[in-house]
Amino acid sequence: MADKPGATECIPQLLKALTVLYHATFWRNSNYWQSKNKKSKMEQKLEQIRNQQKESWNKFSAGWKKWDDLVMDFLKPMGVEIIRLLNPQDHDVILDVASGTGEPGLTIATKLNGGKVILTDLAEDMLTIARENAIQRGIKNIETVTCDVCELPFPDNTFDGISCRFGFMFFPDMLLAAKEMVRVLKPGGKIAASVWNVPEKNFWVTAIMGTINKNLELPPPPPGAPGMFRCAKDGFISDLFLQAGLKNISQKEIPGKLNCKTIDAYWNMQTEVGAPIVAALSKANDEMREKIKRETYETVNQKYPDGNIIIDSSALVIYGEK
Repeated sequence: MADKPGATECIPQLLKALTVLYHATFWRNSNYWQSKNKKSKMEQKLEQIRNQQKESWNKFSAGWKKWDDLVMDFLKPMGVEIIRLLNPQDHDVILDVASGTGEPGLTIATKLNGGKVILTDLAEDMLTIARENAIQRGIKNIETVTCDVCELPFPDNTFDGISCRFGFMFFPDMLLAAKEMVRVLKPGGKIAASVWNVPEKNFWVTAIMGTINKNLELPPPPPGAPGMFRCAKDGFISDLFLQAGLKNISQKEIPGKLNCKTIDAYWNMQTEVGAPIVAALSKANDEMREKIKRETYETVNQKYPDGNIIIDSSALVIYGEK
């Protein structure tokens, strides 16, 4: 069945739309990209962005905890592929970057016998949930460290492997982040990371964000601003890994399914964990918010007329060795 015209009829424009929405959350009043040649100002703006991101992730941690089972089931295939590539051995020490509520780091920890996993994230409240999840699962060989990926507080050549599931597209300086990971990775160590594929293959997010963009006039973002599909271009992260000094680089597409079951669950989950979505909807009055909700429901229901909302997704998993 063809999609309803409107929210999804202009898929090629969704990359711009989603970047706009992310900009609305984290990039207001920032002239970082105009001052990038001035080191002190660049550092100040990076710090500003990091602080805004930290505040936002902490703010939405309760929503992530509420929807953790659904989201972790959704993201599991990407974690499985990351773990397969890293192939962790019993005594390995693994770094999980942008851990959020704990995956795939917690699952990696269960595969070690004598090794451990360090879970890191910018947001302490997210790591609190990760620790709670570890306790519930009886996982003891983990530590949590609140830190910025661009300033990892670890010595050179510390880790046997590094996992990073859906972090790169939000790092203000992706190359610096990759170089920091390589710095703390042992020679011969492995890195595996996932990012979202193109908008056309991720209706789970374009359905609601496309509708928001159609109804709200949002300011244009700076070029290269963090956002959902910032790393979707084929080979983008592979090139970044190469610049950071990695070798034996590979990329694989991994499909997934967001099993919301109902349209209400889809809407509630998106509006309780999606910082850019909440930020955009906060600019709408009650009437406009209801219009956006109604049109999102119509868009999703037309694609899934039986009411069973199981939405396909697509991600890229990229691997490299030091």
